[in-house]
Amino acid sequence: MKNNIISLAQSLIQRPSISPKDEGCQQLIADRLAAVGFNIEWLPFGDTLNMWATHGTENGIDEPCIAFAGHTDVVPTGDESQWTYPPFSAEIVDGVLYGRGAADMKGSLAALVVAAETFVKENPNHKGKIGLLITSDEEAAAKDGTVKVVETLMQRGEAVHYCVVGEPSSAKQFGDIIKNGRRGSITADLCIEGIQGHVAYPHLAENPVHTSLGFLTELTTYQWDNGNEFFPATSLQIANIKAGTGSNNVIPGELYVQFNLRYCTEVSDEIIKAKVAEMLQKYGLKHRISWNLSGKPFLAGNGKLVQAAVQAVEKVANITPKLDTGGGTSDGRFIALMGTEVVEFGPMNTTIHKVNECVAVDELAKCGEIYQEILKKLL
Repeated sequence: MKNNIISLAQSLIQRPSISPKDEGCQQLIADRLAAVGFNIEWLPFGDTLNMWATHGTENGIDEPCIAFAGHTDVVPTGDESQWTYPPFSAEIVDGVLYGRGAADMKGSLAALVVAAETFVKENPNHKGKIGLLITSDEEAAAKDGTVKVVETLMQRGEAVHYCVVGEPSSAKQFGDIIKNGRRGSITADLCIEGIQGHVAYPHLAENPVHTSLGFLTELTTYQWDNGNEFFPATSLQIANIKAGTGSNNVIPGELYVQFNLRYCTEVSDEIIKAKVAEMLQKYGLKHRISWNLSGKPFLAGNGKLVQAAVQAVEKVANITPKLDTGGGTSDGRFIALMGTEVVEFGPMNTTIHKVNECVAVDELAKCGEIYQEILKKLL
């Protein structure tokens, strides 16, 4: 299985599939899966290519649908002259595979594919259903990828009970972390209105920077919650703030503030919006505000998939992984909307999105073994 994983990973990396381009990656995967009996369904939306490949029949929770999810798109390489090896050459040096997407996440995607392929070869009449949900729109807008596939599956009542997302989750040692949830993310773009004027005549103007200070202090010090056993407390950070014309003798007429909250399951986006509205009203601020919800929090807790994943990592990597919900967002947030138990597990994440992105060949081989063990435990 190791050689198949590495060969496929190299073939995927050699295709410059900068988001949302796929550059033939999914066709390569589809050909492999179709050869062992998978049904291939293409679900393109906009400029994004999506694939839903399935094998077997789901007959309820006793014979569940287990999905593997991943993406073929990668972030841009930046200045290629800074790379020790060309970013799309997929060179292996001293047991390390180099290239854009090696860690995030063409390497683990290859492991997912080969694990499913191998399991089906060995168990052609397995119970339940195995699915692979693959998109080319995870690193950029994430508007026409997994979220649209999930909408399609939900509309036709197609269940996915468990899902393993192959995002690189290991932090300090391979296998040390399984993501069993993610925080929600919501961003506000707020404009606080004032009256522009000359700094020498403040009685003829209204400085929105001054009038908003009380609000901003409360906003940035408010304790939303205390977190829980799986999540840290909700946090808020101001990402951008600006006012004025650039002149030192003009009172600004407007203050723009952009802030983001990474929030846990103790609050909701509705509660956040209502509380911010309450604060703005409290300080009498004339304003305009718009919200962008990029993902609600989700949590697999310590369910059946989580337990299977922990046991698989212990068996293959000889380490007991920590359950963690930190970090940014992933496509798991969309899959969780189906009521699916979602975990994320993959190789080391220390080089993702960096120059000389790389992954240890042995880690990818172990990923494949772990993914296959999860299938064995649940099917």
